[in-house]
Amino acid sequence: MKQSDLIKNKFWRVIALGKLLIIKTGVSDKSIIKKCGDCDERIARCAGIPYEDVYVISVHENAVPVLMDDVTAIIITGSPFMVTDLDPWSVTTSQWIKQIAQKHIPILGICYGHQLLAQSFGGSVGYHQLGEEKGEIEIELTEAGMHDSLLGVLPPKFNAYASHAQTVTSLPTNAIVLAKNNFEPYHAVLYDKNIWGVQFHPECTDHFLCEATCQSSYGGTLIRRFIELAK
Repeated sequence: MKQSDLIKNKFWRVIALGKLLIIKTGVSDKSIIKKCGDCDERIARCAGIPYEDVYVISVHENAVPVLMDDVTAIIITGSPFMVTDLDPWSVTTSQWIKQIAQKHIPILGICYGHQLLAQSFGGSVGYHQLGEEKGEIEIELTEAGMHDSLLGVLPPKFNAYASHAQTVTSLPTNAIVLAKNNFEPYHAVLYDKNIWGVQFHPECTDHFLCEATCQSSYGGTLIRRFIELAK
């Protein structure tokens, strides 16, 4: 094989594998960062991707979201900010989400990211009437969730970590509920064929066990499955 063909084949292999883009909407507590790294680092770890091979855009620091040509998966992180505050960077990110949704690239929104997806596609977000949901919780898949290409890798009932005061109060048209519990009716939602939102934090556990989170938690399984589907 000619050298030019080798270079061409290598190029197309890189494009086929693609890269993960993490849209970072905030930072974790300093104690958690010191112990386990920030949310983007934990997500990359759970995805099984070296951090240096992941694109990270910190939109909460007013970085403008952009879509690189080799991106094949997008994860939008959680945040200490509130979607209803309509911070300028959040509004810009919402507009960007609506634009890139037309490109059919798999997107996973986590907590704030989940709520931002709902708002972007016509749903609504507000403070939960029961207050804050925090700590390790039990979540149950719906019938649709059991047959979903992403959530279907989880058992019908599973434990996950949650930490949120706001919630999706109404869903966009055609959105499908994939998981819920007695506190939160929309713990996982399919917004489009390959756009998912989860209210819980798959990159965390209640005790923030770091490496163990990715190796043995259902959240780690979910993130790895998302990357699998994107490939």
